[in-house]
Amino acid sequence: MQEYHLTYIHKMKLEILEKDNYYHIYNKGINGENIFSNEENKLFFLKQFHKYLSKSISVFAYCLMDNHFHFIIKIEDEINVIQDFSNFFNSYAKAFNKYTNRSSSLFDKHFKRIRLEDETYLKNLILYVHLNPKHHLDLNFEEYKFSSYQSIISIKATKLKRDEVIKLFGDLENFVFCHHKKNDFLSEKYTFE
Repeated sequence: MQEYHLTYIHKMKLEILEKDNYYHIYNKGINGENIFSNEENKLFFLKQFHKYLSKSISVFAYCLMDNHFHFIIKIEDEINVIQDFSNFFNSYAKAFNKYTNRSSSLFDKHFKRIRLEDETYLKNLILYVHLNPKHHLDLNFEEYKFSSYQSIISIKATKLKRDEVIKLFGDLENFVFCHHKKNDFLSEKYTFE
């Protein structure tokens, strides 16, 4: 019995967030419920994210869907980052619950985090995150407002690590090409299934 218990605890262990490492941060609403009910919620979420985490992390990509979110980040300051995330999630959940007149937990347990071990995984994950609107809602990922894709291809000021993301793909042209190639693959895959 004790062996099973130790195995279960080991599987539940959360990844430690360490300085200079890249992570995929994601979570969903409890029981798959929506964590955003409109665009204002998503804008507020991003505002609170920046407020609480801008000193601890750098953002490489993100996508906000109605019932879940994805961020690709690099840890810049590991000292308070877990507390910063906790403060951020608590702040948003309290505001959302007040706005929607609900009182229960909003997010599914602890936020998930996976350390990205190599550049190939990082690039593929950026594609995956940006193509979430296509995968989940069959929407045009290029026009989706709550993803970092538009900010990366834009020349407008951004808090994202735009130049570093583009450099991962070689240049902007290849960044766009890789997204279209993966999008075409997904389109064909879901058409024939």
